[in-house]
Amino acid sequence: MSSPLAWVESPLQVLGAAEWAHARGTRVDVAGRLTAQVENTVNDVASRGALFGEQVGFYGIPWRMLSRHEHWLVGDGFSGQFRLAAAVLRPRRITFLDDGLNAVAFADSLTGTRRYARPRAGREGAVLRKVTPLALDLIQLRAGRGTVELFTAFPLGDARLARVHSLGATVSRHGFEWIRGTRIARPLDADRVILGTARVADGLLDRSDYVAWVRRQAQGSPAAYLPHRRECPQALAEIARLAGVTVVHTGLPVELVLAAQDRPREIVTLPSSAAVTLRRVLAGSESVVREYELDERPKLAL
Repeated sequence: MSSPLAWVESPLQVLGAAEWAHARGTRVDVAGRLTAQVENTVNDVASRGALFGEQVGFYGIPWRMLSRHEHWLVGDGFSGQFRLAAAVLRPRRITFLDDGLNAVAFADSLTGTRRYARPRAGREGAVLRKVTPLALDLIQLRAGRGTVELFTAFPLGDARLARVHSLGATVSRHGFEWIRGTRIARPLDADRVILGTARVADGLLDRSDYVAWVRRQAQGSPAAYLPHRRECPQALAEIARLAGVTVVHTGLPVELVLAAQDRPREIVTLPSSAAVTLRRVLAGSESVVREYELDERPKLAL
């Protein structure tokens, strides 16, 4: 039997594949989307000893690799390309990795409590509307046979877990145990770290409001700023000129950068999926994660 294949399109999905391989003691092949962020992350975790076998970059759907593997580790269960490939190739076993907070919505889609579409998605094309029921039927059929797994760092809640289990699917939680035991990716000089966001680039947040928020968060203490991989370039240029802020470009996900740091950090962020994953990565350390809305009211702390 061939090794499982991890079909990954973002840095977080790469980390999920590495954690799954470590947890199962199983080497996985990797089909990684051809972006600098994914390539950098695959290379970094491979250099740390991740159980990765063949590693191939791709655009679109990696049909040839998918057809050679019966077990897929899928990073984005909402992807139209995944739905098409699953309907055509019908893999025998599927493990769904985290794609941020979409992991929660995806669990609801599998159990029928919401439609099978990405949150905030608009009207989907005719081809996708045709293959979506086929893909969902396949997933639910495989779940009934015990060959569907959700491998996640996100809490799903008891009621949601019960619904997933009623399908026959399994849910496995992880806390980035493997990453926490690896080396430091890059030391940071500042004790305060501000995480960047894609909200400005996505049109969900006014640029001037966001830059003002970063300025307030950096007052009184030097801060390292870790940009989001889809950061608005104009906002980032303004942030780089702020007093007391040092923009640190790593090309790696924050989970890798902040794991196994040399001293405790205060991590500041707008509410995001990274706040959830970092709490798992930093569990047991003296670092804290603080979420603030634009009005600076704290929401949660580690």
